[in-house]
Amino acid sequence: MTVNEASRVGGADREPEIIESGGTARLHLTLATTDYDHVRDLMTGVVRAEGIVLTGFVLPVEEVFFRFIKNREWDISEMSFGKFIAYTSQANSPFIGIPVFPSRVFRHSAFYVRTDRGIASPKDLEGKTVGIPEWAQTAGIYARGFLSETAGVDLTKIRWVQAGMNEAGREEKVEFSLPKGIQYSQRRDSSLSAMLLSGEIDAAISARVPDAFQRGGGKIVRLYPDYRGEEKRYYDATGIFPIMHVIAMRRAVFERYPWAAMNLLKAFEQAKERSLERIQDLTASRIPVPWASAIAGEWSESFGADPFPYGLEANRRTLDAFCRFSHNQGVTAKRLTPDDLFPKEVRASVRV
Repeated sequence: MTVNEASRVGGADREPEIIESGGTARLHLTLATTDYDHVRDLMTGVVRAEGIVLTGFVLPVEEVFFRFIKNREWDISEMSFGKFIAYTSQANSPFIGIPVFPSRVFRHSAFYVRTDRGIASPKDLEGKTVGIPEWAQTAGIYARGFLSETAGVDLTKIRWVQAGMNEAGREEKVEFSLPKGIQYSQRRDSSLSAMLLSGEIDAAISARVPDAFQRGGGKIVRLYPDYRGEEKRYYDATGIFPIMHVIAMRRAVFERYPWAAMNLLKAFEQAKERSLERIQDLTASRIPVPWASAIAGEWSESFGADPFPYGLEANRRTLDAFCRFSHNQGVTAKRLTPDDLFPKEVRASVRV
């Protein structure tokens, strides 16, 4: 589906309501994300965006993405960063971005290989067949960016197969133009897990753990068993902390109420600050993880006081890398910059 086709479905032109109470008028907007501690206080109303009344929907992340992209069922939504940047590179995208990044995950853990194919390093993937759930999946874009720029892998020497991870029939959700030399095919009749187990593919890259890894009897392993150590070294060398998801708003809402974007950014920031305070509290176990506050202290050594920064400038290096990866892999029609991803109203905030 093209951007223009998508903009005509799902009531994309509907107007938000203005709610009046006690002589005060507020903009009523709907928001959908998956379940995050660092968004919870905004969803429950403990934190409020100035001038806005939010109705929140907490849903599985795949459902959030599908219903927002396909039908535009709410005004503001968590969105796959890969899908968002693909739309942004086209004319008249129906979305604008708010620099709130609710999910960030390093992806060295996403490489799964068969033990009988002689794959001990990234370069060994050359000449092999590698499965992917979608070419434009955010995790895959980052993983291929690592392969190409850091590990020195020639992506044109890999045979790429797109299919559902654990179920057959998954399809690409955005348009893209594959770079010259990329060997790409699609399989609708099987899943990547099944093909890993049968030996039809040699490896897979996936954000979701494949069933084959759990029930393969040791035939399927991670390329990086100590992926946390590898990810730490990658971050130290590059400064890239992969952003998986972004908060997007319907363009029609933003164009009528441009002030709402910054007010939402500030509210998301406040909710995240409250979450970090909870995690670092030694008084009680705020999350069911042993030594949670101590682990939070370890994070600060590498990432500073805020391990999940929002805003443009604090994330410019990662955003620039993702823009570069996306264009080099044909996900975006043109090379974007971090400034192209967000309207001027949310690129900077006032300093006193």
